[in-house]
Amino acid sequence: MIPVCRLEDLPKGESARVGTIPPIAVFHTDDGDLYAIDDTCSHQDASLSEGWLEGCLVECPLHAASFDLRTGRPTCLPARRPVRTHRVTVDDGFVHVHLGAEENAVEQNAVRHNGMRHNAVEQNAVEQDNAA
Repeated sequence: MIPVCRLEDLPKGESARVGTIPPIAVFHTDDGDLYAIDDTCSHQDASLSEGWLEGCLVECPLHAASFDLRTGRPTCLPARRPVRTHRVTVDDGFVHVHLGAEENAVEQNAVRHNGMRHNAVEQNAVEQDNAA
């Protein structure tokens, strides 16, 4: 668990960069939600914490690739690869990021489908199978 800052020091619509390796960007959306993703754009070496936040999307300041903060998936070109997501909690007014193994990131992004848990990749496969 990595302490980031006091919640009151991260206003809605703003982000904070955590100097871990790799760096992490923590976003506080206008709706009051907190998200954390790897800070480096998967297209080219640019800090996503310096990008433009709109809802649950962040736009890379370098080439305008956009990422969904909930899943880490790119929503438009030129980025093609997702960035990792990290769990965020607030304890006693402090924002914390929880790093973990890759399976923890997958578990964090698990979604419910027909009463069962699937990660986002499995969810996409299920949706494609249902459409066929």
